[in-house]
Amino acid sequence: MNRPLDTMTLTVNGQAYSLPADPARRLSEVLRDGLGLRGTKVGCDAGDCGACTVLVDGAPICACLTPLAQVEGCHVETVEGLQDTALQEAFLRHGAAQCGICTPGMVMAATAFLRETKAPTRAGVEEALGGVLCRCTGYTRIIDAVLDIGQSGLHNMPDAGHAVGADVPRLDGAPKVAGSEVFGADHQMTDALLVRAVRAPKAPMEFTFGDIGAWAASQNVHVFTAADIPGQNRFGVIPAFADQPALAEARVRLQGEAVALVAGPPEQIEQLDLKSFPITWTATPDTEPVHAAHPDNILITGKVRRGEAKKALSRAAHVAKGAMQTPYVEHAYIEPEAGIAWMDGDTLVIQACTQAPVMDRDETALILGLPEDKVRIIPAATGGGFGSKLDISLQPLIGLVALKTGKPARMIYSRSESMATTTKRHPSQMTGQIGCDKTGRITGMVFDGDFNTGAYASWGPTVSGRVPVHASGPYYIPNYHAEARANYSYQPISGAFRGFGVPQAAILQESIFDDLAAKLGMDRLAFRQLNALQDGQDTVCGQTLHGVGIAACLEALKNPWTAALARAEAANAKGGILRHGVGVASCWYGCGNTAIANPSTIRVGLTAEGALCLHQGAVDIGQGSNTVIPQICADALGLPLAQFQIIGADTALTPDCGKTSGSRQTYVTGSAALRAGQALRARILSMTNMGAEASLLLQGTTLIVSDGTAERKIALQDLEADAHGYVLSAEETYDPPTQPLDENGQGAPYAVYGYGAQIAELSVDMRLGTVKVSKITAAHDLGRVINPGLAEGQVHGGIAQGLGMALMEVFIPGRTENLHDYLIPTTGDMPQIETIFVEVPDPEGPMGAKGLGEHVLIPTAPAILNAIRHATGALVTQLPALPHRVLAAIKEAQDK
Repeated sequence: MNRPLDTMTLTVNGQAYSLPADPARRLSEVLRDGLGLRGTKVGCDAGDCGACTVLVDGAPICACLTPLAQVEGCHVETVEGLQDTALQEAFLRHGAAQCGICTPGMVMAATAFLRETKAPTRAGVEEALGGVLCRCTGYTRIIDAVLDIGQSGLHNMPDAGHAVGADVPRLDGAPKVAGSEVFGADHQMTDALLVRAVRAPKAPMEFTFGDIGAWAASQNVHVFTAADIPGQNRFGVIPAFADQPALAEARVRLQGEAVALVAGPPEQIEQLDLKSFPITWTATPDTEPVHAAHPDNILITGKVRRGEAKKALSRAAHVAKGAMQTPYVEHAYIEPEAGIAWMDGDTLVIQACTQAPVMDRDETALILGLPEDKVRIIPAATGGGFGSKLDISLQPLIGLVALKTGKPARMIYSRSESMATTTKRHPSQMTGQIGCDKTGRITGMVFDGDFNTGAYASWGPTVSGRVPVHASGPYYIPNYHAEARANYSYQPISGAFRGFGVPQAAILQESIFDDLAAKLGMDRLAFRQLNALQDGQDTVCGQTLHGVGIAACLEALKNPWTAALARAEAANAKGGILRHGVGVASCWYGCGNTAIANPSTIRVGLTAEGALCLHQGAVDIGQGSNTVIPQICADALGLPLAQFQIIGADTALTPDCGKTSGSRQTYVTGSAALRAGQALRARILSMTNMGAEASLLLQGTTLIVSDGTAERKIALQDLEADAHGYVLSAEETYDPPTQPLDENGQGAPYAVYGYGAQIAELSVDMRLGTVKVSKITAAHDLGRVINPGLAEGQVHGGIAQGLGMALMEVFIPGRTENLHDYLIPTTGDMPQIETIFVEVPDPEGPMGAKGLGEHVLIPTAPAILNAIRHATGALVTQLPALPHRVLAAIKEAQDK
C-alpha cells in the first residue's frame, strides 16, 4: 500500500513509523519531540558535541545535523533500543557515566564501533569516540568500559558496615546509561508554552520598547518585560551583592542580557523571527562605571596579611618574582540550561538544571514576589555544572511566564545563548614575589591580583576572598601579604568555576617556586617538600591545622618524579625537534564556604512498611553525592547500603543540604549523614537496651537487633508515624566550625582542607610550538576514600579541565560561543593518568574524609607550564599556552 504523500516513513528501534512530512526537520527533534525518545540528547545543534549520536543503518550520525528526509526508509537506532547490554553494564561497572548527558551518545558511538571491530584497541576506541565530547570524565573510564565488555557482572553491594571504602557503582547510574535520566530539557507537559528571550546585541546599551502589545497580538504570543516582574528585579548568589536584573530595565551591561520574554505554542515560537521585535537600541560609552555605586569599578578587595612580607623579602637570600595572565574560560558543560515551570495549585513548581535548589527557590521567590513556601524547586538531572549552574538563569523567567499565564512554560537555551550569557572563570592579571633563606625555606611572599568579574557580581566576592587565602599554596610562609580585587567590566559575568580563582593563583605561585628552586640549585620536588605545611603549623591566616596531607602527597611522588626525569633525559638525549620536560605542582583547597555558616541537614527514616529512606538534598551533578553520602549514612546506621531508598533533592521533600560547590558535599553533607545515621542507630539501640556493638537487620517490617548472645525484635507496624511518615527517624545538621576573618584576613576560614600534587610529563615541538602531554601522575589526600571508583573519576575529569585550561581553552565574547570554535579536550588529547590516593584523616571530616572535586584541577595547569619550561627553558606567562605563545616564550628565553 502506498503511503500518503504528506507523510514519511522510517523504522526506529525496530518499529515502523509514518510521520508528517517535514523533510528539513532535524532528526533529533523528530526523535525527542515527535516520538518521545528523549534519550537522544542535544547539546549544540551543530554536530560539535556528539551527544545526539544515533545509528542510521548501523552507522553513527549526529541526529541534530541530519534532516528527516535523509533517513526516510532507514533503520534508526537510539539508546532506548539497547536494553542492559554488556556495554551498558561495563559503563556502570567502570563509572563511565558521571553527569550522564553525553552517555547515550557515547554508548551509541561505541556500539557501532564494537559491531565492526572484533579486537578493539585503546587507540581504536579513542578514535571511534573522538566525535563525542565529555566534560566530566576525562574519557579514561569510558574507554576502559568499551575495552572491558567481555567481563560481566557489577561489583557486589557491600555488607552492613562495609560501605565506606567500597567501590560501589554509582547508585544513580542505571538511568544514565539507559538514556532514561530526565535532564532539564526532557520533561514536557501538555499545552506547555515555549519561552524565548529577547537579548541585547552588544553592551553597554540603552533601549526603548515600541508597541509591544500590537506586536504580540499580531504574532499571537505573550510578551513580558521587567515591568511585569512582581517582586524585586535584582538577584545575586550573595544577597549583599545582588545587582543583576532578571530582565534588564532600560539599560544593559552585558552582551546577550535578556530584556523581554516571548512565550507561546512551540510551533509558533520556533518559527518566530525575534528580529522583528519592537525595540530600539542605543549604544552608550563603555568608559562609564558599570555600576554607579562603584565609580572605580572595584566590586571588592580581599586581603590576607601576616607578619612583615616586604621586610622579609628585603632580607631574603633569594627572591623570585613573576607575572601571569589568564583568560575567560567557559564551563562548556554539554547540557545547555533548560527547565519547565508550572502551577500546582498556588505553588509555583520549577524543574530545571541547578546546583543549588534552595538558593534557586529563595532568589526566584524574591523576584516573583512570592513566599518561599510557594516556590518549589525540583532539580532535574544536571548535565554538568562545574559552578556555573549555581547562579539562577532561566528559573525566574519560566516562573514568571507560568505565574502570569497559568500554563506550563518551558525554556531551553541554545548553545550560543548558554555560552554568551552564563558565567565564566575569572580572567586574571597577577604578580607575585617570593623569598627564601639560603637553606631554601620560604621567608616571605607578596601576591597581587585583579580578577575581572564582568557586568555583575555573581561569585566575585568569593573569588576575591578565596584567592588571598590560597595564593600561598600548601606551604608554610611566615610573612605574607596578598590582595585580590574583583573588578566590574562590560564583559561576560565571571562566577564560580571549579576552584573559585585558586587555579589561577596556583599557576603564578608554582612557577615562582620553580624559579626559587633554580636559584638554590635544588630539586624542584625537594624544594616543595622542604616548605610543605606540617601538622601543627599555622597557615597564612594564622590557623593551626591538623590532618595536613601535602607532605604525604609529595612523598608519594618521589619515585614517579625520579622515573619521569629519567625518561625525559633519555628522550632528550636522542636529539630531534621534540624536547621533553617534567613539571610538578601542588594544591590545597578549603572545603565549603569561606568563614561563614555552611550547614547541611540530612533526614533518614524507617516506615511502618519497612522502607529505609534517606532524604539526600545534595545535588549530584556527576561528582557522586547520590552514592557517597548514602555510603556514609549506611555505615553510621549499620544497615546495608542496598536497603536504602534515596529521596533526591527537592525543596518540598528534602532538607537543605546547601549548594553543590566548594568541594563541600562529601565533607559537610557527609558529616550530617554520619550524624543522622548515628542518631537513628542510637534511638534503635535505646529501644532494645543493646550495646553499641549490636548489629541491625531489617527483614520486611521487622527490625532485629542482636549482640551475638541476645536478640530483640522491633515490629515497625506497631509504632506510630511522625509528621514525615516515619516510625523511626532522625534528622541532623552539620555546620563546619569556622571563624570570621578579621581586617587582616586572620581567622579560620575553613574547618577542613584537601591537598594534592601532580607531575606532568610532556613533549614540545620546538619548531611548531605544539605541546603533547603524555602522562599525569596525581597524588591526592582524601583523608578517607569513601568510594575509590568515583574518586578516581573525579581525578580524571579535573585533570582534563586543567589540561584544557593550560593548553587550549579561551573564551572570546562573540567569537567562541559554540563548541566548534571553543576547544575542550577530546579523547585524543588526554594523557595517561596514574592516580595515587593518600589517606591522612582529618579530625573534623566524616570518618576522616576531605573534599576532592575542585582540588584535582588546581595543580594540573601549573605542572604543565612548569614542564614546558623544563623542556624548553621558556616560561609561558599568558594562558592558554597556544603554539604561538610557546614559540614566543622560547625565542625570548633564547634571546636572554
